Amino acid sequence: MQSSPIPLPVERALLRVGQSIGLARRRRHLSQEALAERIGASVNTVRRMEDGHPGTALQYFARALQVFGELDKFEQLMDTAQDSVGMAMMDENLPQRIRTPRRTREPGAF
Repeated sequence: MQSSPIPLPVERALLRVGQSIGLARRRRHLSQEALAERIGASVNTVRRMEDGHPGTALQYFARALQVFGELDKFEQLMDTAQDSVGMAMMDENLPQRIRTPRRTREPGAF
């Protein structure tokens, strides 16, 4: 199965994230080998992650952020409370009015 081409904005975002991971690693004076060991990956995986390669498994990004003490940022990637598009779509489907439910008669009542 052939995959579809990666949209340019996605490619750029992956590159920026990879560059940020590389910068965070260097600021912490970690070699690629040391980071690879700490996240349970190969050095090649760390290189590909830092290069923004789209085939890198998401778990390695999360593991790297955990090593850097930044895992909370990963968890906030898709905060549904801040999903303005999703909220707007939900608001479009809200009913115009809410009716009071009908009262049903109790059995045997006239």
